[in-house]
Amino acid sequence: MNTISDNINQRISARIRVERESRGWSLSELAERAGVSRAMIHKIERGESSPTAALLARLSGAFGISMSTLIARAEMQEGKLLRHADQPVWRDPQSHYLRRHVSPRSDLPIDLVQIELPAGSDIPMPASAYALARQLIWLQEGELVFVEGDTRHEMHAGDCLELGPPNDCRFINESHAPCRYLVVRLNPSSS
Repeated sequence: MNTISDNINQRISARIRVERESRGWSLSELAERAGVSRAMIHKIERGESSPTAALLARLSGAFGISMSTLIARAEMQEGKLLRHADQPVWRDPQSHYLRRHVSPRSDLPIDLVQIELPAGSDIPMPASAYALARQLIWLQEGELVFVEGDTRHEMHAGDCLELGPPNDCRFINESHAPCRYLVVRLNPSSS
């Protein structure tokens, strides 16, 4: 899996640079918009550092796209069938959160992403990561605490939650076992 993750990290790094340059932004401008240091963005774009989930959320939010869209643009090919073996898998180097993009890249305004969150994980996501879409979280295995602003949702296997208006949030696994959930993201028709 390390080779796959390394390959995806290289493509994500290149995609971040493409997204920045296509907007005519300097490293400093992206850093200011994302609330991330210029030096960190420079290291990521050069492939010298692997971005964390929280950092990717900040960068994609600054671009006005979802983290799913950013990764899909980096890795996926067009097509109606995306076989399990070809689904992009990315592991957060900090938390070891495992993200699998399940849905094929198409003109449908929906993304399906499966997440495996290790025991004891706490993954913050800024409101900007949710600004342009509606989402559901369907917990498939284990227990998940989803904190949305000041609201805490304690979820168990089979529970499905519709996210409210964009808000800073956290995905927390307080249990002693990993949990697995599916994020269903409905993208705006203009994307």
